Amino acid sequence: MSYSTDTLRNIALAGHPGAGKTSLFEALLHAGGTVQTAGSIERGTTVSDFDPIEKERGHSIDTAIASTDHAGIHLNLIDTPGYPEFRGPALSALAAVETVVVVVDADSGVEYGTRRMMEHAKSRGLCRAIVVNKIDHESNDLTALMDALRETFGPEVLPLNLPAEGGAKVIDCFGNREGESDLGPVADWHQRILDQVVEVNEKVMDRYLDLGEGGLSGEELHDAFEQCLREGHLVPVCFVSARTGTGVRELLDIAERLFPNPSEANPPEFIKGIGDAASILNPRPDPGAHVIADVFKIVHDPFVGKLAVFRVYQGTVRPDSQLFVDDGRKPFKVGHLYKMKGKEHLEVTQAIPGDIAAIAKIDDLHFDAVLHDSHDEDHIHLMPLEFPKPMFGLAVEPASKGQEQKLANALIKLAEEDPAFAVEHNDETHETVIRGLSDLHLRLQLQRLKDRFGVDVATRPPRIAYRETVRQQAEGHHRHKKQTGGAGQFGEVFLRVEPLPRGKGFEFIDAVKGGVIPGQFLPAVEKGVRQVMAAGAVAGYPMQDVRVTVYDGKHHPVDSKEVAFVAAGKRAFLDAIAKADAQVLEPIVELEVSAPEAHMGDISGGLAAKRARIHGTDSTRGGEIVVKAQVPLSELEGYATELKSATAGRGRYALDFSHYEPVPPQVQQRLVESWRPHHEED
Repeated sequence: MSYSTDTLRNIALAGHPGAGKTSLFEALLHAGGTVQTAGSIERGTTVSDFDPIEKERGHSIDTAIASTDHAGIHLNLIDTPGYPEFRGPALSALAAVETVVVVVDADSGVEYGTRRMMEHAKSRGLCRAIVVNKIDHESNDLTALMDALRETFGPEVLPLNLPAEGGAKVIDCFGNREGESDLGPVADWHQRILDQVVEVNEKVMDRYLDLGEGGLSGEELHDAFEQCLREGHLVPVCFVSARTGTGVRELLDIAERLFPNPSEANPPEFIKGIGDAASILNPRPDPGAHVIADVFKIVHDPFVGKLAVFRVYQGTVRPDSQLFVDDGRKPFKVGHLYKMKGKEHLEVTQAIPGDIAAIAKIDDLHFDAVLHDSHDEDHIHLMPLEFPKPMFGLAVEPASKGQEQKLANALIKLAEEDPAFAVEHNDETHETVIRGLSDLHLRLQLQRLKDRFGVDVATRPPRIAYRETVRQQAEGHHRHKKQTGGAGQFGEVFLRVEPLPRGKGFEFIDAVKGGVIPGQFLPAVEKGVRQVMAAGAVAGYPMQDVRVTVYDGKHHPVDSKEVAFVAAGKRAFLDAIAKADAQVLEPIVELEVSAPEAHMGDISGGLAAKRARIHGTDSTRGGEIVVKAQVPLSELEGYATELKSATAGRGRYALDFSHYEPVPPQVQQRLVESWRPHHEED
């Protein structure tokens, strides 16, 4: 079917693992006629879970995209993984949609992953809806679930349809007031949602009060409904059974009638310019305007190579379009243009505003790249998503000699595909360290290394990413004087160090008066300081949160040169640090542990022995708990094995970086004593 921006709907299916997102994705594709038979997770036949690891494990580990048509609309659907380890791909989908549908298991109810995705979607200004799945299960209590949803997310959570006859069918309660549902009279819920919708728009409210419900036109109600969604004043709930198909076509009808198209949702915010000159740019969904698009997914496909999936915000992309990447000055020519259907790539002739498409074999493309066809759109990027910082690390090296470059290339590709997976190379220890959100996250990446790229690796725990800083102000001085026969070296530096608030990094301030250190040598002083900042001065870890002010010095008209002031700056900085009560900082992570409730005591006791600060627990109707704590990262070595043992293999956890704080004195002493510099100072 041919379609326009106003007939497009972009929807991400999100939520807690096991809620049935993939099953619903399949049911929607089947109801829309994209597939003849809905795929089965058990048989490994779904459109979305096509990766061999997904088939083996029975759940999604990456996003999948497919489209379907219904009643004159074209839906781009994104199935996202639910496990917290795979939040990188899941969150990246939020950059491509107007509506996030959070899927809730009717048996388990509101789970931690439910709340997490609702919060992320709200923070992006996206329209949110909740779909309650598995309504045909006899064990569920949908009345209690509806109460829990409203208690958790507020009175703006209201159903658009209601289950009836034990989940065998659903009844519309937005446009209909007749009948009895499993949640009580339809008329009661109809009145609640009508009151919620009209109160957001003063004009509509006045007409409703004057004329009653029958006096409102469909267009007035639609506009008020859209406004409610945009402002978060309404979070609609729909009921389905993806397994039986109950409520699936009704959900498609709701998407067609009530979910926003790309021109009706909150406008996406791009930032144009740099620093203080930056401003907000809202692209127009005009097919005739110049192109603005954003890459939200990278795939390294074995058949077509590097594939970049992007969302068009303005203009039209066609084969043969000439596009720039970010601030690049050399355009590339679009060859083949694709729509995604799981692992399949269907060739198309254009991508209009609001649409999702893909192009292949452009090496410069990367996650969050902006594509455009105008030099006037330099220095623009989409308002960035907030991804969890990968803190769980493993040092890796190829198991066989001669595969170093193959490993490096494969790791680059995996990092391009997952925004929450990072690769670091430590020049000091000559370690390659991969970092992710949990032990499971990294184990699956190692499996991909072997299965997709044919690289076996040996692993070991990496050095913990400690940092160093100073606690008080101090002054340092060094005179560097060297005579080598002929031209000598001379440079003298006086400087002051002082602590900055945690997380502020590094500041270098020039307070030199009277030209006692000529301006051309100040970058050399800073270079010497930065060398110490990178290598550390206490225990061999990078320094942070330090301000350095150079305020005096001397130079020689003949012997002063850059190398002399690098050395003087370095030694003066070390002199100041020795007097500034230097300390080692350790990374503190936010830890979330999920396990059956019966293991609460084991988990809490184990964490207490790791200097953990437990600051909350959540329970689910499914009998699980989520324990939230702040823990020093150094204490979590081997925790995956420990948790598996304590919970009979049913526990899992995920990490987010929180902050740095000082290590206990005994830990600092051990780190200082074990540090052996790789080279002695001259």
